[in-house]
Amino acid sequence: MADDVERCREALKRCPPGHSNRSPSLNNLAVSLRDRFTQRSVPSDLDECIELHRAALFLRPPGHSDRSQSLNNLAVSLGDRFEQRGVPSDLDERIELHRAALLLRPPGHSDRSESLNNLAVSLGDRFEQRGVPSDLDESIELHRAALLLRPPSHSDRSESLNNLAVSLGERFEQWGVPSDLDECIELLRAALLLRPPGHSNRSESLNDLAVSLGDRFTQRGVPSDLDECIELHRAALLLRPPGHSDRSESLNNLAASLGDRFQQRGVPSDLDERIELHRAALLLRPPGHSDRSESLNNLAVSLGDRFEQRGVPSDLDESIELHRAALLLRPPSHSDRSESLNNLAASLGDRFKQRGVPSDLDERIELHRAALLLRPPGHSDRSQSLNNLAVSLRDRFEQRGVPSDLDESIELHRAALLLRPPGHSLRSSSLDNLAVSLGDRFKQRSVPSDLDESIELHRAALLLRPPGHSLRSSSLNNLAASLGDRFQQRGVPSDLDERIELHRAALLLRPPGHSDRSESLNDLATSHGDRFRQRGVPSDLDECIELHRAALLLRPPGHSDRLSSLKNLAVSLRDRFTQRGVSSDIDETFSLFMQLPHISHAVSRTHLTAAKSWATAAEETKHGSALLAYQTALKFLDQHVTLVSPSSRHFDVVRLATASLAVDAFSCSIRHGELTTAVELVEQGRAVFWTQLARLSSPFNELSLLGDTGAALEAEFKQLSFRLRSAFDRSTEDQSPQMRQLTMQWNDVVSRIRMLPDLSRFLLPPLFSDLQKAAAEGPVIIVNASQYSCDALIVLSDQDPVHVPIDITQTEVSDLSSEFQSLSKEFGYFDNQHKLVGILRKLWHDIVDPVVQVLRVSNVHPGSRIWWCPTADFTLLPLHAAGLYEKEKDSLPHMYISSYTPTLATLVRARQQVSRDAPPQHFVAIGQGNPDGGRPLECVAPELAAVAQRLVPVVSSFASLEDNDATVEGALDALNHNQWLHLACHGMPNRQQPFESSFAMRDGPLMIKDIIRSNWQKPQFAFLSACHTTVGDEKSPDESIHLAAAMQFSGFCSVIGSMWSVDDKVAQQVVSAFYDMLVDDSGRLDCTRAAVALHMAMKTLRHDNIPLEQQIVFVHIGV
Repeated sequence: MADDVERCREALKRCPPGHSNRSPSLNNLAVSLRDRFTQRSVPSDLDECIELHRAALFLRPPGHSDRSQSLNNLAVSLGDRFEQRGVPSDLDERIELHRAALLLRPPGHSDRSESLNNLAVSLGDRFEQRGVPSDLDESIELHRAALLLRPPSHSDRSESLNNLAVSLGERFEQWGVPSDLDECIELLRAALLLRPPGHSNRSESLNDLAVSLGDRFTQRGVPSDLDECIELHRAALLLRPPGHSDRSESLNNLAASLGDRFQQRGVPSDLDERIELHRAALLLRPPGHSDRSESLNNLAVSLGDRFEQRGVPSDLDESIELHRAALLLRPPSHSDRSESLNNLAASLGDRFKQRGVPSDLDERIELHRAALLLRPPGHSDRSQSLNNLAVSLRDRFEQRGVPSDLDESIELHRAALLLRPPGHSLRSSSLDNLAVSLGDRFKQRSVPSDLDESIELHRAALLLRPPGHSLRSSSLNNLAASLGDRFQQRGVPSDLDERIELHRAALLLRPPGHSDRSESLNDLATSHGDRFRQRGVPSDLDECIELHRAALLLRPPGHSDRLSSLKNLAVSLRDRFTQRGVSSDIDETFSLFMQLPHISHAVSRTHLTAAKSWATAAEETKHGSALLAYQTALKFLDQHVTLVSPSSRHFDVVRLATASLAVDAFSCSIRHGELTTAVELVEQGRAVFWTQLARLSSPFNELSLLGDTGAALEAEFKQLSFRLRSAFDRSTEDQSPQMRQLTMQWNDVVSRIRMLPDLSRFLLPPLFSDLQKAAAEGPVIIVNASQYSCDALIVLSDQDPVHVPIDITQTEVSDLSSEFQSLSKEFGYFDNQHKLVGILRKLWHDIVDPVVQVLRVSNVHPGSRIWWCPTADFTLLPLHAAGLYEKEKDSLPHMYISSYTPTLATLVRARQQVSRDAPPQHFVAIGQGNPDGGRPLECVAPELAAVAQRLVPVVSSFASLEDNDATVEGALDALNHNQWLHLACHGMPNRQQPFESSFAMRDGPLMIKDIIRSNWQKPQFAFLSACHTTVGDEKSPDESIHLAAAMQFSGFCSVIGSMWSVDDKVAQQVVSAFYDMLVDDSGRLDCTRAAVALHMAMKTLRHDNIPLEQQIVFVHIGV
């Protein structure tokens, strides 16, 4: 080849400009360079070839006999360069040159068919690039004209037949006209007849005919087309032995056709051969090969299909790694990047369903988001991406229960449905998916219109899936489920009967061996169970149990839905035991439930629900496994909550998950005599949100003692904790993926820390031996209200807890709490002393006096400090003020000095944070008497003056912020530099949105969420001289989401707050007396004296004719 190029160069040198043979010499050298380019792909050869053809054309002006040849040759070379570099101007010039050549080759010219063919091919290439339909139509007409000039005996007839067929095939793909495809196939059959065994292009014809038959099978589903397609691909592969440039293409195409046959007929050998062929193709497409990403993708998809059929985990793992490798070869500008993002996401979704690893689900969602961005409005696959992202978000909602995931899923499904109008092949899928998501939202929020729309959409989907449709059973099942939900809401018997008939029809379409058979068995069973509960027909319950048994057999250990079947069968057996009293039913019930602690799947809401069902069943039948049920449920709760990034948007998830779990577990432990377990369990299930946030603030320095690894883990843990806490409630929905990523990374580093020596319990729920330290300075009294019993438990520092039975029911506690809340709203407006004393006397008689009697026996001397740790409705009652309020009769304030703590762990943590040395004491007093939009407080300025007068001589520095200086930013900044705080302002509780409870500043509210984000250094004490600072969320008092708790969980060891409205004149009087008492003998402030100082200050009010509610409004929390 090199010799040929050099020989042509020498010939050109012998034909200088003006020589009669110069244009042929230019043409010959150009042709030699193109041939060398074809062999070696050196770009400079092609560029020189094009310039030489231009020079030759210049020497062949209009009228020259060889001008058409030069026009054609230059066009062909520009076509080569376009294929290599994709410059549009090369393609446009190529077409214009071919048009010019065609004009010089009129009908009758020997080369006219060549020009018709070349112009047709060029227009086809431009159609592929730009999609202009007229280019494709003109290409087809030109190919027809060329074919007419190449009769049966013509040497190029097979080429024209093939080219016209390919163009018709492209038009079929564009517009789907069946006649184009049929003609394409007939033309390819004719071309193949002209390319008998031994013909150099036979393998090309075999391949092209096979591909077209495969397309017709996809359109019409005729099995013979697919079988012939496969045989033709096999024949083509035989003609492309090892070393053939097109062998990898044939391997790939044969594999794809076998995949189609496997999808139709399910023959395992087709799938296995498909995988081996894709492996062989991949070996022929090494790194750097232009089609390597295609082979990686195809092998990955095939392995994913085999995993779906046989469930071998290694197939799925390899599929994911191959998809990752393909994605790396498809950078942001690559035309197939969205396909790779989508396929990798789908594989991660399959792995999540199998193993339940949360990071797989989160990554899947982010990949689908990225794919959607690459499929803007107008993109042919946009509806697919909208649908896939929607399905993934619904899966995450199922796992974690975050409402925003479900809302976004519904909006995405609506958008997908708009892109799938009547007649679209995937319309039924979009109708079904939107219906399912609306049904989920109905279950969560009970809006009837969601359910009605869901049912109508399911009916519409079912009409599009007639008998014989592969997804008919899914539509029958989903419509049945929605009717079941409507029956539960409205109780119309016909809905229930139709539901059962639909489930039966679905089960018939899912025979033994069908992948969804267990789902249909489960759903039909549940429907019979519901009908039994409505009508009491025993046969319904018996059938329900047998169907649940059959479903469980199809869900062996490791199956993602096994847990659901265990729970459903257990609950049904319990119902039959309740009806008929057969002991074997109840024995089997609990043998099923007791498999729950051994489930290895990652924890989801389903696990928690199942464990709660176990606990409920055990309580109702007084079964001995009740305590184990609660322990399992609370373990699941802790694991579930760690998956949810800390945000007030996710508080509902926590609230629904906890419900009455902790208080019922406490009661159960007491009834079983397991008092230390009672303490551990009630701690584990209360203030769950604060506990999770406290883990992000954990003072943790022991790791650096374990060398470089420990130091690195400590640094990583602290950095991630800081970032999560700082981001609290700042993240928008767009940023929430980063929050979830941070949460996953945080959980990962915690797991690695637990692998280190002596750190296996790092940040796990504390044991009693840890919690007992809360009683180091005095007993802690847990007061618990459960539906099963009300109890007090006294935790002492040096002995086992002491149980104090309380003769009151949960309903009575709730009524008393409601009565007191109503009364407290009237404080300051009406004289309610008589009613208040009545409530305080009831608290004394029923709750506090029995505790005091035990304290006396336990040698807790009068005047000692005690800590109250109330649960449920007890949190809203003034236990610290209980008494008879008669002369010379007992009342608690005369006997002990009361403090509160939300949890024992909080108190332990506060004790650890008290400064033991004598650091500088920096104090800030913040007062806002004229808040933005609020009622003026006249006594704020005198109150701050009183604080300053007492403390300026004592503390290291004293700062005061008032009026215009007391802004949100000013207050937060002051707390970055001061460890002691006095805050006088309006307190604004928000019992519906507790994280928006706030202190009223000059420019707006200083909210709990602002406090949480702060990172104050060793704060010690806060006096919150404001109203309602211990009033929290009305639906979940055990979570203690209130202003005083926020200050404590943000690091303040000792906090004074208020339980209701404070008279600001009374506040001024209390403050003056309080700070006199807070200074210790050495002349320094001591935060551990705060409870005693408050106790003494409140005593001074008793002789000043101050209303009783103001004498008991302030409470102390902490050390």
